[in-house]
Amino acid sequence: MEEEKLKREEEEKKRLQHEVELKRLEEEIRRRVEEKLGSEEVKLEIERQIKEARKKLIDDIEAQLQREKEDALAEARAKEEQAQREREELDKMLEENRRRVEEAQRREALELQRKEEERLWELELIQRQKEEAARRRRLEEEEERANQMLLGKNKSRHKMIGL
Repeated sequence: MEEEKLKREEEEKKRLQHEVELKRLEEEIRRRVEEKLGSEEVKLEIERQIKEARKKLIDDIEAQLQREKEDALAEARAKEEQAQREREELDKMLEENRRRVEEAQRREALELQRKEEERLWELELIQRQKEEAARRRRLEEEEERANQMLLGKNKSRHKMIGL
């Protein structure tokens, strides 16, 4: 037991010595770091790294802004091109509708002209038929008058002859 106690005490002593040594080393390291950090060379290096980091950040931001600007311009161009295509399509549709209306009006005008020509032809036919009927009546009347005149003359002759 005594041996064990001595062993424990020895271990405790070593552990304490180790802790003291660690603290001393930590202090030495801290002192050297502070010395280094306090040196002009380290301050200049830190300043240089900060400047580089700022410049890189600014460059990255500018590049991102440029990409966003280009994307926005490309999107605006695409929208304008789409609007142009839609306007052209609408113009094409309007032109096609105008052409169809004109064609329908032309066909309607031709149909009206055909009907009018047909009506005029029918009127001319009726007029010719009336004129022909009137001519035939005149001829018949003239023939009848002539016949009556002949009959009248014949009757007068018969009367004279005594028939």
